Amino acid sequence: MEDQLLHNLFRTEYRKIVSVLCYLFGIKHIEIAEDIVSDTFLAATETWSLKGIPENPTAWLYTVAKNKTKNYLKRDAFFDQKLSPEVKYASEKSEELVVDLSAKNISDSQLAMIFAVCNPNISAESQIALALNLLCGFGIQEIADAFLTNKEVIYKRINRAKEKLKAENIKIEQPTIAEINERLEPVLTTLYLLFSEGYYSTSQNTILRKDLCAEAMRLTFLLIENKTTNRPSVNALLSLMSFHSSRFDARTNENGETILYEDQDETRWNQDLIFQGAHFLNQASTGNSVTKYHLEAGIAYWHTQKEDTLEKWDNILQLYNSLLILEYSPIAALNRTFALAKVHGKQQAIQEAEKLQLTDNHFYHSLLGHLHTGLDNKKALAHFQNALKLAISEADKTTIAKSIDRFKV
Repeated sequence: MEDQLLHNLFRTEYRKIVSVLCYLFGIKHIEIAEDIVSDTFLAATETWSLKGIPENPTAWLYTVAKNKTKNYLKRDAFFDQKLSPEVKYASEKSEELVVDLSAKNISDSQLAMIFAVCNPNISAESQIALALNLLCGFGIQEIADAFLTNKEVIYKRINRAKEKLKAENIKIEQPTIAEINERLEPVLTTLYLLFSEGYYSTSQNTILRKDLCAEAMRLTFLLIENKTTNRPSVNALLSLMSFHSSRFDARTNENGETILYEDQDETRWNQDLIFQGAHFLNQASTGNSVTKYHLEAGIAYWHTQKEDTLEKWDNILQLYNSLLILEYSPIAALNRTFALAKVHGKQQAIQEAEKLQLTDNHFYHSLLGHLHTGLDNKKALAHFQNALKLAISEADKTTIAKSIDRFKV
């Protein structure tokens, strides 16, 4: 029980305390902030195993973190010399530096950290790795598992991101209106990619994948809670995350195998998340601009309507058309052909899909396999066999193999 409690607290409180200390010290001292928080949790492991779990574990962690920070500042004169003038001034004005772990300062610190970490000068994969580590409290091994890579690769990505932030002298501070206008789009892109890493992950670890999605949603909600960042595009992003998450449990069976949309059990769809998605989509409907998040949220909404009607698929098709005009993507174009088949028939959809020539993508061959089924089963089988060769995850391979087996009956 103690180990599980510490694991849960590490996930929820590590990120909060690190954000506050980074907000206080500045990006150049990010490792010192991490060391202090790591020492705090080490102290919890040692003390709680001997004396038992305190009455209020979170308060205990906050108190120890504050004391360790103050002790560090007192004994490390070199660090004191490197502190920013603002921090020094605050420390000199009072008897000792105040480490503010109030709910408001934690929220402010995390918001400032989001805008610091989601910097367009850092590669997308490094941004996501650093966001998972600093903003979400994921360990290196967990991030490596999510990316299906090893710890050394993740260490390098995170360190590159940190060094880039230091080199660029990125400040951790509350963003101004001008900075929000300039930086909100890359922030939303990172959160979108973070969510996608969980929702479309090839990892078999369902709990980890759900955690990735939940953290992306939590950070997006932080933006909504703040008046200056509560924009229509942010609400649209949280809406599409909510709609997608509502079908999470229905996308795989008990063996971890993928269940195609048309075969999903709608009773396993989370109605609370569907309602939440509708709420934030409504909140996003203000202003004069329509973003890709608005359009994708609309597509995701219609996918929560199980009835297989022409109205549904025509709406999805029109939304895809608008999305491709706004921001073209080969994968979005590929997904559009499924709706096209529902509205205008398989033959037209096949012609549109083949124009894309995504021959190294297993989704491309899987889709063409489904479209050819019943029209030209020989071509359908060939596409499914190509898809099987290209698929990476065991879940995808199993689903494709089942499609192939149908031709053997």
